[in-house]
Amino acid sequence: MPANQVVQWVQDGHRPNVVILGAPNRDRVRTELQRLRPVIAESANIIAEDLDFTYDFDDQLVDLVIVLGGDGSILQAARQMGMSQSPVLGINCGRLGFLAALSPDDFLNVWPEVMRGGSDVIDHIMFQVSVLRSGEVVAEQLALNEAAILRGAPYRILDIDLYADGHLATRYRCDGLIIATPVGSTAHNLSAGGPILRRNLQAIVISPISPHTLTYRPVVDSAETVLELTVTEPYDSTSVVVDGRILSALQPGDRVRVERAEQTFKMLEVPGQNDYRTLRDKLGWGGSVNSKIGDD
Repeated sequence: MPANQVVQWVQDGHRPNVVILGAPNRDRVRTELQRLRPVIAESANIIAEDLDFTYDFDDQLVDLVIVLGGDGSILQAARQMGMSQSPVLGINCGRLGFLAALSPDDFLNVWPEVMRGGSDVIDHIMFQVSVLRSGEVVAEQLALNEAAILRGAPYRILDIDLYADGHLATRYRCDGLIIATPVGSTAHNLSAGGPILRRNLQAIVISPISPHTLTYRPVVDSAETVLELTVTEPYDSTSVVVDGRILSALQPGDRVRVERAEQTFKMLEVPGQNDYRTLRDKLGWGGSVNSKIGDD
């Protein structure tokens, strides 16, 4: 497991350059931005505010990206940064918020400590997802949560062959197949019955959707495994979906390659936050446990 990193501006001793991204057309995002902007500007250089997700990160020196919104906004930020991933701090202005775990009030409490270097940068694996047609790459995209093959209409079962490191693993008969990162394990994978992984684990999850045979179970594999998938007879609407967006419709003979990307998604681990606390808060795991014991 890779070691945590100290934030760059503390190492270099300079005020951090910050880009603020936010979900467009969200009144709460605009309201919270107005409230938080002066606090951020006291100790950081705000080099851009982008509520349209159009800022170009290429060749820019960005120390920190603050995202106001929900998990969808963080996924969009990861797509927008592309090959130029910078550390992210998510502020939840949405609903559930696994990735954007801080409320605006929590942010105000932890921001001074973040500026002093009290937060480590945690690297999370990403996928490089490629669609190959006649041996040529016709579509590709970085993925933070998952790559999925979804059937669409007509709603009939799919035959999906899965190859691991060039070897045939199995043929799934199912409604679809999800390949999830640990970060994405609490997204579509969870709703399909897959396991929850600790977010900085170096692993992936393969989860069939409504498999025809109950012996097809979710599988946890090494993050280094290169997966390829083919659909024997795709329908017109059968598609590769990456982080909730269609990457490409599939044609007979297409191969979908899912492999670990060179880029990692970098998130700040703020004081008082951890994976199990997030699960307790977001999934209602409180029960009768006294959560104050060992909470720090």
